[in-house]
Amino acid sequence: MMRYIKLVNFEINRFSKIYLSLLLITLVSQFAGVIIVTKSLLKDARDIMKEERLSEAAYITNYGSLDFNHIANTLLFVGPIALSAVALIFYIFLIWYRDWFGKNTFIYRLLMVPTSRLSIYLSKATAIFLMVLGLIAFQIIILPMQNALFNSNVPEALLNEMSISTITIANPILSLIIPSTFTQFLISYGAGLMIMSILFTSIMFERSFRIKGIIMGLLYCGIAAVLFLAPFFVMGFGNFHFYPNELFGLLLAIGIILTGLSVWLGAWLLKNRVTV
Repeated sequence: MMRYIKLVNFEINRFSKIYLSLLLITLVSQFAGVIIVTKSLLKDARDIMKEERLSEAAYITNYGSLDFNHIANTLLFVGPIALSAVALIFYIFLIWYRDWFGKNTFIYRLLMVPTSRLSIYLSKATAIFLMVLGLIAFQIIILPMQNALFNSNVPEALLNEMSISTITIANPILSLIIPSTFTQFLISYGAGLMIMSILFTSIMFERSFRIKGIIMGLLYCGIAAVLFLAPFFVMGFGNFHFYPNELFGLLLAIGIILTGLSVWLGAWLLKNRVTV
């Protein structure tokens, strides 16, 4: 267990500089977005009220009040979230291939560590998952501060104050990364874990069989996608209908099976086919 924890800590430390950069970019960009967009909204509102000689009440009647959705839907706000997501998806591949193609071909030393290769596999998966949760936790922490900053800069007469839960539900990206229910959490992050395990296994196919492995990995991804989406195909092309709870339970079961199979197969390939 201690070796596994050390491996997780090692993998996180290797990505720490980029990870901290992502946090900093998110912090600066989103707070800058709150300030810049708020000033722009207020300027536009004042210009309209001046040109059309509207009172604040009349402006709200004609154009609506100002709320945090105006901020949450801007590139300055959602851009860093998308950048972080792309960076972590890229890291799913980098976390393995860097060991093979780095300066000192670190994979040779890593695979010679006196520990189960399953621990190596799981440590990389755990590191990525913890970094995802860290980014989400960071967003949850700073979102109330951003909302408070927006509320303090908008005149009360023009403000439509929103709660954090309302903001996350109203914004598609925030509702995806910050689920409002445990069921949504299982769907979002369970699907993420499943996809990561499938990609890990595809990488193991490539590392085990090289050119043939690329084809095998792509086929494995395709088969996994078809199996997971099978209930939707059945409903779309057959006479079957699943109630929401039935569909959720079915997808959850398929997801658990695919994740477990991918972890087992990936770990088996790493142990038996990937050599130093």
